[in-house]
Amino acid sequence: MSEFFTAFFLLVGAGFVLIGALGVVRMPDLMLRMHTTTKAGALGGGLIAVAAAFHFPETGVIVRSVAILAFVVLTAPIAAHIIGRAAYFVGVPLWEKTLKDELKERLDTKGHQLYSQKLDERADGEQTDSHGH
Repeated sequence: MSEFFTAFFLLVGAGFVLIGALGVVRMPDLMLRMHTTTKAGALGGGLIAVAAAFHFPETGVIVRSVAILAFVVLTAPIAAHIIGRAAYFVGVPLWEKTLKDELKERLDTKGHQLYSQKLDERADGEQTDSHGH
């Protein structure tokens, strides 16, 4: 029975990794590419770690598999966010069919700061956050 679970999780995990790889090739801009690789790659890698835990039912392997799953699920979205933010700050172009860029009105390009309000609202002095921004 464990061979069935091993094969199932391995194939499904490999399928998600393949979907993530196809997303890198097919998606038109950096933000969409990061979305596909972060979601599908993290899930696929986690499922492959689960397959290893089923195949080698030893305490050490199971603990390592759970640690791998936790680290991948916790760090992949954070890394993608940081890379996306840096790419946005340096001006990596968005796809030409992108409908809305909500950050454009909130980005101070000189100070590389993102604000919760639009810059023109801040200039009017309507509201500031707890840091005085």
